[in-house]
Amino acid sequence: MVDIDISWIPDTFGSITPVLPMVLVIIGALLMPGIHLLLKSRNVTCAVSLAFVLVAAVFNILLLLGHYTGTYYDLFTYDAFSGLMILLFQAVAFIAILIAGPSSETTRMHVGAFYSLMLIATAGMSFVATASDLLLIFVGVEMVSIPSYAMVAMKKKDPRASEAAVKYIIIGGLSSGLTIYGISMLFGLTGTTNIADIAAALATQGYTAGLVIALATMIAGYGFKIAAAPFHMWAPDVYEGAATPVSLFLATGSKKMGLIVYVKIFFVMFVTIQAAQPFMTESIQYVFAILAAITMTVGNILAIVQGNVKRMLAYSSIAQAGYMLMALAILSDWALTGAIYYMFAHVFMKGGAFVVVAALITVGVGETLKDYRGLAKRAPLLSAIMLLCVFSLAGIPPLAGFTAKFFLFSSAIVPGLGDPVSSQWIWLAFVAILNSAISLYYYAKIVKAMYVEKGESEEKIKVPVAFTVAAVLCVLGVIALGVFPEPFLYYCSQAAAAVMP
Repeated sequence: MVDIDISWIPDTFGSITPVLPMVLVIIGALLMPGIHLLLKSRNVTCAVSLAFVLVAAVFNILLLLGHYTGTYYDLFTYDAFSGLMILLFQAVAFIAILIAGPSSETTRMHVGAFYSLMLIATAGMSFVATASDLLLIFVGVEMVSIPSYAMVAMKKKDPRASEAAVKYIIIGGLSSGLTIYGISMLFGLTGTTNIADIAAALATQGYTAGLVIALATMIAGYGFKIAAAPFHMWAPDVYEGAATPVSLFLATGSKKMGLIVYVKIFFVMFVTIQAAQPFMTESIQYVFAILAAITMTVGNILAIVQGNVKRMLAYSSIAQAGYMLMALAILSDWALTGAIYYMFAHVFMKGGAFVVVAALITVGVGETLKDYRGLAKRAPLLSAIMLLCVFSLAGIPPLAGFTAKFFLFSSAIVPGLGDPVSSQWIWLAFVAILNSAISLYYYAKIVKAMYVEKGESEEKIKVPVAFTVAAVLCVLGVIALGVFPEPFLYYCSQAAAAVMP
C-alpha cells in the first residue's frame, strides 16, 4: 500500500499534529459567521466551509498514508483507526455542506452560524474518534449534540422542524443524563475514567450491582445517539422535520459517532478482559447481539409502512445501525473490520439517497412516494442514482452494500480470517440476512414509484449542479466499494488492528 514521507508535518505543526484535522475545522467554524457578515454571500460562505473541510481532509489523508501515530498530551490519540474515522466524518461534512448551499430547506437568516455549527459538530465527532477517556468522549458527543439540536431547529418555516427539535433536545438531554450517570458509577467503582485503566480494574472484579447499572445506563445513553431500538423514537420525526442536508449529516455522521463510542468503550474494554472475565464478556456480547437483532428488525418492519421517503430512510438507518452493532456482539478483529467497511459504505449509499431527496425537495417535487411516481422520465440521472443507492442498502451485488454485508455477516460465522466456523453467532447472521431480504420490499417501493408508476407530469426536472455533483460522488463511492473492495479493506483492517488491545 501507499507509504509516503510526512515528517514535514510534525516538524511544522509540532505537538498539535495529532489534532491538526480538528484544529483546522474549528478555525473554519470560528471564521464562518464573520465571513458571512463581511461578504453577505451564502455561496461564498458555503465554498469557504468546503475549503476548510478539504484542507483538513488533505492533511488527514497524508497522516494516514504516512502511518502517523501520536498523542496530544495523553488526551487524544491519532492512529489508523481514529484517522480513518476522521476521514469518514470529513466525507460526511463535505457532502452535507455541498448540498446545504443550494438547498431550499436550509436557513437564509443565519447562514454563517449554520455552517459554523456543522463544522463544530464535525470537529466533535473527530475528537470522539481520538479520545480514550470517558469524559473526553462525553464532551465530544455533546460537542456534536448541541449544534445538531440547533441545526434541526433552523428550518423555521416548517412546524415539523420545531417539533423535531423539541423532541431531539428532550431525548438528547435524557441520553446525556443516563450517560454521565453511568460514567460516574464506573469512576466510583474503578477510580478512573481512562478506558484502558477501567478495563484493567474490571479484569480483577466480578459483576456488582453498581457495574450492571453503569453499563446499562451507558448502553442506553449512547443507544439514543445511534437510534438503536428501543431508543429510536426520536429519529423518524427528527429526520423528517429537519432540513434534508441536516438529516443526511445526522444519519451518516452522528450515528457513526455513536457506534465509534460503543467500539472505543465496550469493544476495547471487553476484548481486554475477555480472558480474565469470560462470563462478563459473554453476557455483554449477548446484550449487544439481542440489541442488534431487535434494532435491525424494528427498523425494517416499521420502514415497510412509511409513505414519506425521509421517514422510510430514517427507519432504514435504524436497521443499518443494527447491522453494525453485530461487531459488538462478535468481538473479533474481522467483525470490526467489516463494521468499519460498512460505515463507509453506509455514508455513500445513505448519503446518496438523501442527496436525491434534498434535490427533489428543492425543485418542488416533494418527499412522498406519490411524489416520486414517474420520476425516471423527469429526472433519469437522479432516479438511477437513487435506484443504485437503495439497492446497495438492500445488499444487491455488486454494490457496496452487498460487499460490506458480506464482510460483516460472514464474521458471525467465521470470526477471523483463517478461523474455523463458529456456531455461536450463526443465528445472528440469519436474522441479519432475513432483515436484508425484508428491506428489499420497501426499497423496491421507491424504485417501483420511479420506474413503473405513472406520474401526473412528465416535465423534465433540472436541479442545481451541487446536487448532481454530490449524488454522482456518492454513487461512485457505492460502485467503487462494491467492485474494488481490496484497497480500502486493507485500511479498514489496519484501523481494526489499531483498536484491538
